Amino acid sequence: MVKKKLLDAFLSGAFLCALFVIGMSSAKAGNNQSTTADLYKNLPFKMDEIKKPVFPAYLVKITDFGAVGDGITLNTKAFAEVINTVSQKGGGTIIIPSGVWYTGPIVLKSNVNLQTEEGALIVFSSDFNDYPLVSTVFEGVDTKRCQSPISATGATNVAITGKGVFNGSGDAWRPVKKEKLTAGQWRNLVASGGVLNSSKNTWFPSESSLKGNKNADMNVPNAQTDEEWAAVKDFLRPVMLNLTACKNVLLEGVIFENSPCWNLHPFACENIILENLTVRNPWYAQNGDGLDLESCKNALIIGCNFDVGDDAICLKSGKDENGRKRGIPCENVVVKGCTVFHGHGGFVVGSEMSGGVRNVDVSDCQFIGTDVGLRFKSRRGRGGIVENIYINRINMINIPAEPLLFDLYYGGKSALEAMEDDDEDQQKDDKVIPPVTEETPSFKNIYIKDIACRGAGRAMFFNGLPEMNIQNIHIENATISAKKGAELHESTGVTLKNVHIVPASGPVILLNNVKNLTADNLTYPPGIQNPISIKGEFSKNIKIFTPYFDVQER
Repeated sequence: MVKKKLLDAFLSGAFLCALFVIGMSSAKAGNNQSTTADLYKNLPFKMDEIKKPVFPAYLVKITDFGAVGDGITLNTKAFAEVINTVSQKGGGTIIIPSGVWYTGPIVLKSNVNLQTEEGALIVFSSDFNDYPLVSTVFEGVDTKRCQSPISATGATNVAITGKGVFNGSGDAWRPVKKEKLTAGQWRNLVASGGVLNSSKNTWFPSESSLKGNKNADMNVPNAQTDEEWAAVKDFLRPVMLNLTACKNVLLEGVIFENSPCWNLHPFACENIILENLTVRNPWYAQNGDGLDLESCKNALIIGCNFDVGDDAICLKSGKDENGRKRGIPCENVVVKGCTVFHGHGGFVVGSEMSGGVRNVDVSDCQFIGTDVGLRFKSRRGRGGIVENIYINRINMINIPAEPLLFDLYYGGKSALEAMEDDDEDQQKDDKVIPPVTEETPSFKNIYIKDIACRGAGRAMFFNGLPEMNIQNIHIENATISAKKGAELHESTGVTLKNVHIVPASGPVILLNNVKNLTADNLTYPPGIQNPISIKGEFSKNIKIFTPYFDVQER
C-alpha cells in the first residue's frame, strides 16, 4: 500500500537540524569528563569495575643500570636487568628520563610500571637479528613471528605510563605499495635497498620478506620446518606490543608509533585499561592497525587518539577452527571518547571473531576521514557469534566508504578497495547455499543510536549471508549525507527509527532479500524519484513509514 503524505515544510533544513541536534548531544557528553566509576553507571550489561594496578614504592631509573639515552648505545641489556631486578624485589616503577633510548626487545614482568618522562623517546632497533622467532598468536591463529619490541606473557600488574614515545622502526620492516607513494617517495624507497616483486609495484625490505609474501595466507606463511620458518623470517613482522594472558594492565598517556605490523595486541588478557594514548602509523602502513584487542575480558579504551594505516580500534577472538577451539570471546569492553583520523575502520569487529564478541559499549567518538566508520566483517568458515553491541553518539565526516558496514563476504581488502574493485556483489557466486554449521558466523542484537555523518560514499551497506542473515540491527536517530543511499542485503529484523538520509544520487534505501524490516520516520530531501527500492524473492514483511508515503510489503 502506498499513501501520499507530502510534508514539504518538514523537509526544510531537516539534515542540518538533525546534524546540529546530534552534534550538540555528543558535545555535551564530551564536556563532562567521566570518572572511571561513571563509566559503569548506565552500561546495558553487567561488568565489574576495573581498577588501575597499584605498584610498590620502589623506584629506580634506567640509567642506574647503565642505560645511555644518546640514540646510539644499544640498551637492550640495561632494560632486561632493570626489569628483572624490580620484579624480583616485588615490583615498583622504572623511570625512563628524557633522551633517545635505542634498544632491542623489552620483556615486561609482573608488578612493573615502565614510566616515561616528558622527552623520553624509546626507539627500537631496526636490526632484524635482534628479534628471534617466537611462538605466538597472529591473525587469530597459532603461528610464529619475530619477537615483539614490547611483550609480556602471564604477567600480573603491568603498566606503561607517562609522556614518552615508543617508536617501533616499522618502516624498516613493512612492505610498501607503489600506488600509495608519490613518484619521488617511490624512487627514494627503491634506491634505499630492498627488492621489488615481479610486478614491480611493491617494495620489500629483503628477499626473505618477499619469499614469505609469496607463500602466505593473510600474512601467515605455510611454513612447517624450522628451516622453512627461518627462510621467511624477515616477512614475519612483529606486532609492536604483544601482551599474552596478562592481568591488570595499564597503558596510559604515551605515544605508540611506527609499528612493524599491528601496533597494540593484547591477547587473552583480563582487566586492561588503555587511557589517553596516541597510536600512530603512516596511512600507507601495511597491516598498520592501531589496537587489536583479541579474546580479552574487561577492557576500557578511554580518550585515545588513533591515526593509522589499517583498522583503528578492532575487537577480535581468533580465526576459524583455531579460534573456535580456543573458545575465548572478547567481552565486556567499553570504548569512550576516542578520536580516529585515518584508518580502514574507526571501530571494527572482525574479521577474526570465531571465539565470539559480546557485551561492548562504544560512545562519544569521532571518526574523521576513516575509510569506514563502524565496521563489522567476517566470512564463511569463521563461525562465532557477535552480539550485544551498543553504540551511541558517534560523529563522522569524510568517510569514503560507509559510516556503517556489515560485510560477511570479507576477502581481505579494505572496504574502500573492495568498493573500487567492485568486489561487493559476491552473492551472485552463491550457486549452492551452504547449510548452517559451526563455521557460519552470526552477527545479531546490535544497537546504534545518535550518529551523524557528513560526507560518505554510501549511507550504509549490509551484506549478510543467505544462510545466516545479519539479525536484529537497530538504528535510531541517524543523519547521513552520502553519494549513495543505504543498501541492505540478506538482513532480518532491522529497525530504523528517525533516520534521515541525503543521497546525491539513486534511491534512499535499497533492500534485497530483507525480511521483517521496520522503518519509522524515514526522511530524505524532496524530489527524489523512486526513493525506495525493494527486490529479491525472499524480501517480505517490510514496513516503511515516511512523512510522504508509507510502504508495506508482505
